[in-house]
Amino acid sequence: MDTWRLVAIERARLVSALAELTDADWQAASLCQGWQAGDVLAHIVSTAEMTSGRFLGGMVRNGFRFNQMTAHDVRVYGANGVRALLPRLVESITSTKHPPGPVDTMLLETVVHGEDIVFPLKKAIDHSQEALVGAAEFGRTAQPLVGCRKRIAGLRLTATDVDWTTGDGPDVSGPLNVLLLAMCGRKPAMAALDGPGVAILQQRG
Repeated sequence: MDTWRLVAIERARLVSALAELTDADWQAASLCQGWQAGDVLAHIVSTAEMTSGRFLGGMVRNGFRFNQMTAHDVRVYGANGVRALLPRLVESITSTKHPPGPVDTMLLETVVHGEDIVFPLKKAIDHSQEALVGAAEFGRTAQPLVGCRKRIAGLRLTATDVDWTTGDGPDVSGPLNVLLLAMCGRKPAMAALDGPGVAILQQRG
């Protein structure tokens, strides 16, 4: 899988979707607890511009508290508003900068955080099916930070719009973008899925 090619495709499609949002949309709650849509955009851009050196420096300045560093970056990046952030996201479309860790994390990050913005607004991103499958293949085994592996253990996830399935056990089915949100613990997305395994997934949160 050419991960950076898929990241670039998803970033470009995200830009197209976000260009349609109104000022009210940007102030709406996202699927990330405590963050408005504009805050999620600030996080997407800050991560797209992140380097290993900047990540380490940020961790040191924040006492090696990852969540504190993330919150600080969101405040700094978001200070000038979404209209200043959107051009920076455009500039980052083909960037290969990333914090320490697997490059595939950047694909999962781009897909899921884009959905964190549009899903509550009942809007859509024209995802690449290849990118969705790539994100899901990485996400199903990912544990640090996102906790996907334990969350979906003992369940069978089946996409209804793409040829993709994983796991064994009670079934959870739905569009792959919604399954990805559920894998990453987004409870509102879980409610949009079908199957006897949904209740188990909701209990795990």
